[in-house]
Amino acid sequence: MQLQVCGAAREVTGSCYLVEATRCQFLVDCGLHQGGAAEDLRNREPFPFDPTAIDFLLLTHAHIDHSGLIPKLVRDGFRGPVHTTTATADLAEIMLLDSAHIQEMEAEWRQRKSRRAGRRAAGPLYTQRDAEKAADLFQGTAYDRVIEPAPGVRVCFRDAGHILGSAVLEVWLTGGYGEAKLVFSGDVGQPHQPIVRDPENVLQADYLIMESTYGDRLHEGSGDPKEELAAILQEAHRTGGNVIIPAFAVGRTQELIYFLRELCAERCPDMDIYVDSPLAVRATEVFRRHREAFDEEAAELIANNGPIFNFPRLHYTQSADESRALNDKRGVVIISSSGMAEAGRIKHHLKHNLWKSEAHVVIVGYQAQGTLGRRLLEGEKRVRIFGEEIAVRAKIHEITGLSAHADRRQLLEWAAHFQPPRLTLLTHGEPEAAFSLARALEDALHFEVVVPSPLESFALTESKHDTGRRIP
Repeated sequence: MQLQVCGAAREVTGSCYLVEATRCQFLVDCGLHQGGAAEDLRNREPFPFDPTAIDFLLLTHAHIDHSGLIPKLVRDGFRGPVHTTTATADLAEIMLLDSAHIQEMEAEWRQRKSRRAGRRAAGPLYTQRDAEKAADLFQGTAYDRVIEPAPGVRVCFRDAGHILGSAVLEVWLTGGYGEAKLVFSGDVGQPHQPIVRDPENVLQADYLIMESTYGDRLHEGSGDPKEELAAILQEAHRTGGNVIIPAFAVGRTQELIYFLRELCAERCPDMDIYVDSPLAVRATEVFRRHREAFDEEAAELIANNGPIFNFPRLHYTQSADESRALNDKRGVVIISSSGMAEAGRIKHHLKHNLWKSEAHVVIVGYQAQGTLGRRLLEGEKRVRIFGEEIAVRAKIHEITGLSAHADRRQLLEWAAHFQPPRLTLLTHGEPEAAFSLARALEDALHFEVVVPSPLESFALTESKHDTGRRIP
């Protein structure tokens, strides 16, 4: 038996693992690489395995860096089931259809531009029809229920506390000499976030495959996120500037709505709030359908008919005309995707507001290297959006306390519940973060830790005396 790290090795996006068990082979996640032109090219490369030979896929959660290449996998011949939680199955369907729509729109734009220049351009990475076929393969299951997707493989989904439906995977593989247990952390959520429950702890693993996104930093340095957001709103209201918030349509947008509902009830300035993302609107409807995954506070609010996703001054836009009309607004809050400001309507809002000194841009989630959001955080004074150079005069804020990812201390606390695994692989983090967390796990918890290179493989064994070894 063996495991190959096919994505998210020494980087944050593109999560994908190939597991070769005794009688089958399967994937855990199949995510999109994000960050710029180089990552777009990587998404078009052939998979490092035969999609037709994959028996099934396990999906940790719906975010596109974990699910976004599933339609391409289907296009290339995968026909097995995709096992995940019921909430993730519903969220992933709308996210993959939206991703395919963006792929088709951007391909059409490139082709028009290339025709004018007498060149040829590549088509979409995949189409909406591919996404529909992928959605047909999803099979949802409840948390804490053990399933057997193939002989010799058992799987249980535990709540990861990251977004609605997110899961830590417990996977038991039976071989000729016994059983080996793998645990895939997916993305571990930050405790005490609104709406979703805190991450579940797992006590035992032979092999732990763990994320390290914030493995070298803490969230607490920036203070209370709700207070920070309130101060930004008050300053924008005083000067008449807009507040632009790039936010992932699934998870972050709903949490922002939750916070803004509280602020509006307490002391929020008299500002209209627009959620300008059709995907976020559809995702919010999925949230409403899956109250079983809410934490106690959110469930109680819903039970009392509280306005968890609706309140005065909150508006949802759908059409392109409604979105364009926001360009003429002053003194409003606009929440739009994508969360890394790489695609979608958020780029239009940044184009119309970045050059205004009274405007505010609030970054509330992780920004991968090379993305527009990351470049704004790093202080670039001029950026190109839709081929036009835009001066950056708006105030750029980062509120790390709103992150859906556990930070370094929280990751260590989650890992501390394990008896030391035979081997821990740290993925889903930039090198500095992954190696920093590796040293902490080794020093504090005495874990045997490896930060895999891209496409590196590891032998898995049922023997308790074998830590697992790299395959050259």
